[in-house]
Amino acid sequence: MRDEHNAAIASRLDEVANLLEEQGANPYRVAAYRRAAERIRMLDEPVAEILHNEGLQGLMRLRGIGESIARSIQLLVVLGRLPMLERLRGESDPEALLRSVPGIGRKLAERFHDELGIASLVELEAAAHDGRLHDIAGIGEKRLAGIRDVLANRLGRVREPAGSAAVEEPVVAELLDVDREYREKAAAGVLHRITPRRFNPTGKAWLSVLHTRRGTREYTALFSNSARAHRKGRTRDWVVLYYDDGDRQSTVITATHGLLRGRRIVVGRLAECEQYYETVKPEAQTLATAA
Repeated sequence: MRDEHNAAIASRLDEVANLLEEQGANPYRVAAYRRAAERIRMLDEPVAEILHNEGLQGLMRLRGIGESIARSIQLLVVLGRLPMLERLRGESDPEALLRSVPGIGRKLAERFHDELGIASLVELEAAAHDGRLHDIAGIGEKRLAGIRDVLANRLGRVREPAGSAAVEEPVVAELLDVDREYREKAAAGVLHRITPRRFNPTGKAWLSVLHTRRGTREYTALFSNSARAHRKGRTRDWVVLYYDDGDRQSTVITATHGLLRGRRIVVGRLAECEQYYETVKPEAQTLATAA
């Protein structure tokens, strides 16, 4: 008899595949999620037991399941939800995701999202280690240590030795190019549009979604539908780029002051953007300027 929990997880992976296909994603990516769903559905043992006994490596030993899909399965087991799937459905709620971490209540989740721009568990983990959470009142060392431990367990992290290499981030030029492609296609009306559940009282399908690829990296791009973007009237300007199957993300905005005013920049990487505009050809600079 097949495990019911496995069947539920397989169903979620199938839904990811169906939404990716509907939204024009890479067919190989769609097929990978379908293969993973079938593999989980046919397992004779609960996937939760594999994860508990062997961790992510146990999932990755299953035929057809790579690291990114293994992490998606892990989130479904641990959280009972998959942020990437919620995003594809148009019902993403980053503050609710942050509140799923013990020690983070509604007010803290709002501050993390609004003041620090944190919208994923991976970003929260980075902020817990790089000192940014120290700037938020009410976060003491004990609570911070608890948040770090929870995230390490949920994200399947193996603690890296001091001085180990950081995860390679996409270069600014690549991020700006994906941003350009998204804004051009959204303006042309050629992208699939989803209906956000949040901040959308009329139920209109307005949020354009792009799935695109640069080298081996898959991107999903959407205009920001966050409370902060709506308050500032920047929902058609701020673009959120998700990659590594949603594990990581970057936000691209139009600079409103300084030397790069009017230029598209990647939040948190201003120095690299300045260097990019110093070296890039004039025609490329024009493409990277807000319309």
